[in-house]
Amino acid sequence: MPDSARAHIVGRPVLIVVDIQGGSTSADFGDGGIPSMSGRQERAARVRTLIANARAADVPVVFIQEVHKRSLVDIGRELDGAEGIHCLEGDAETELASWLEPQPDEFVIRKRRYSAFFGTELEIALKAYRADTVVLVGGLTDVCIHYTAVDAHQHDYHVRVVSDGVGGSTPRAHDYALEAIRYLQRDALIDSRDMNAWFTSRSNGSIE
Repeated sequence: MPDSARAHIVGRPVLIVVDIQGGSTSADFGDGGIPSMSGRQERAARVRTLIANARAADVPVVFIQEVHKRSLVDIGRELDGAEGIHCLEGDAETELASWLEPQPDEFVIRKRRYSAFFGTELEIALKAYRADTVVLVGGLTDVCIHYTAVDAHQHDYHVRVVSDGVGGSTPRAHDYALEAIRYLQRDALIDSRDMNAWFTSRSNGSIE
């Protein structure tokens, strides 16, 4: 079986880059007020390659950015758990990581809750692209990736999470979140090697 077949991409995919923030700082996955497992730099390099290969394969890329008002009027219950104040409007580290470089025709969607679907125009973007499969990278695995994956599942999308392109609050939480996502869809977990192989096959015309 070729590598690309293991990615199990159904129909039209869209790559969704979730909460990779930090502006031009070294916090490539954003860590202001939020615990995060190690390995951010390695994951950032993988995500950068995935974005480039998605664009080369004419697969749409959508960027998600968590933002909150400085007054915290919109933060809801997010401070009731382990997270401190984070992603405040106007802070440099709230901006998307500078290396992402969204293109003019790509959606950059702001959210104020964990799920990228909740109260945003993500569903409009996915319908515009006639998406069948959402491919998720970014963070945190056990928070925004998990909740976005669940909502994508409940909106009847095929969900694919690039397991080495996401990072959790801890390795344990990361692993448990991936297992919970796989419980919902048996083919949900893929790795960057297989996803990149699929993009390359698409670029070469092997996949329509």
